[in-house]
Amino acid sequence: MLLERIDPLDQVLETHAAALGADFTAYRNHTYRVANLCVALAPAGDAALEQVALAAAFHDLGIWTARTFDYLPPSIELACGHLSCTGHADWRESIAGMIGEHHKIRRYRGAHAELIEPFRRADWIDVSLGLLSFGLPRARRQAIFAKWPNAGFHQRLAQLALKRIRTNPLSPLPVLKW
Repeated sequence: MLLERIDPLDQVLETHAAALGADFTAYRNHTYRVANLCVALAPAGDAALEQVALAAAFHDLGIWTARTFDYLPPSIELACGHLSCTGHADWRESIAGMIGEHHKIRRYRGAHAELIEPFRRADWIDVSLGLLSFGLPRARRQAIFAKWPNAGFHQRLAQLALKRIRTNPLSPLPVLKW
């Protein structure tokens, strides 16, 4: 079963639609793929699903709101501000963890690993265009990718990465973590 409408995710994206501009659909589809992949890897109850949805909405948003490819801190800051305003400050650690660790190359084993690790894997599945699977069946990955097409998201990431490499050759990809 696919999660076709996730209200908290859509509400955040609508709030930041102007910053996303022409990349709105590409980013929205990416967030829906990540949320669906995450839940496919580790089914979640309502509270956990809302946390995954919010982490998905904010996890790369700093690229557009702060206009930087070193976007993890601004993305976490946006998410924490949202959590404070919506009465979910108690979710800060788990959502900040999902955002801050989603580019970690190795397995995450710390606090809130039950949410952070599947979120990390989901983003890697999406960024690798499904080449990495973490055991998720091909048919499930294909269904998710078919429902929310790329819409230029990976091309945009490649453009931003190349720009970052040209302007910061000694720190080309600051978002990657071991």
